[in-house]
Amino acid sequence: MGLFDKLKNIVSKKEKNQTKEVEVYEKGLEKTRKEFVSNLNVLGIKYTKVSEEYFEELENLLIMADIGVKTVFEFLDRLRKRVKEEKITDTKYLNEVIIDELFIIYVEGESLSDKINMASSGPTVLLFVGVNGVGKTTTIGKIANRYKNSGKKVMLIAGDTFRAGAVNQLKEWADRTNSLFYGKDNTDPAGVIYDGLVKAKEENVDIVLIDTAGRLQNKVNLMKELEKINKVIKTHIPNAPHETLLVIDATTGQNGISQAKSFKEITDITGIVLTKLDGTAKGGIVLAIKEEVNIPVKFIGLGEKEDDLQTFDIENYIYGLFKDIM
Repeated sequence: MGLFDKLKNIVSKKEKNQTKEVEVYEKGLEKTRKEFVSNLNVLGIKYTKVSEEYFEELENLLIMADIGVKTVFEFLDRLRKRVKEEKITDTKYLNEVIIDELFIIYVEGESLSDKINMASSGPTVLLFVGVNGVGKTTTIGKIANRYKNSGKKVMLIAGDTFRAGAVNQLKEWADRTNSLFYGKDNTDPAGVIYDGLVKAKEENVDIVLIDTAGRLQNKVNLMKELEKINKVIKTHIPNAPHETLLVIDATTGQNGISQAKSFKEITDITGIVLTKLDGTAKGGIVLAIKEEVNIPVKFIGLGEKEDDLQTFDIENYIYGLFKDIM
């Protein structure tokens, strides 16, 4: 069974067993799905025969979906090769090959785990980084809500002591999710995190979510700050942070990829949270992240509600993007 047939089976199963999670993916990826599928169908009508003009327009379509120039060029090379090997001349047979090759990009090569690394004992510490305005604090609040609903004892620590209102905003999320909170304005972030972790251990907390400042403009200072924060965390809890999650706004497209590359140079990023994916037709950024940065996507934001933040699932993602043409 080829990959496309496997994907069709996935779509068929998802449609038969609609869950809340599947529905969130379907709704959240609607903009990308409608634009991409519509453009792909128009392209097939415009060019009934495979030609270089078809490939050129397909290239533009894929770049517009934010799959990334490097990824698109490699994909098109592979697509041309398959078209030649399989002697495909009619574009109506190309859709399944296109979907096939797009997802080979994600599933081949080094396997990336989309699971959260949990501590075997004591608190699991998740450190969140990212530039201002990407929805970092809101993401932390939504993740706190997920863990609270699964019966975990959660604490939020306000390590962003510089941005005006950041501490209060995180405190509001702690109150809203009935989580513990630790934070102080205008103090050393590492000191706040140190004291917060002392409290977390005293309270036997299961999950600690730590916010940080997003000042990427000065890489040297940010690197030093994150080094200090990581040292403080490890002093209290060996092997922590168990995850360092970079939050990226999906609507910023290739700027998000640039941010991922920059943060990867500064600290050890173990996963990515893609926010606002429902607000863009550029859902292909997930593929670009895998190909260009090689960091797994662990959560995606598919709406404004608290439960619209979902753990990343490649099968649900495939379903959300391609259900209309399978």
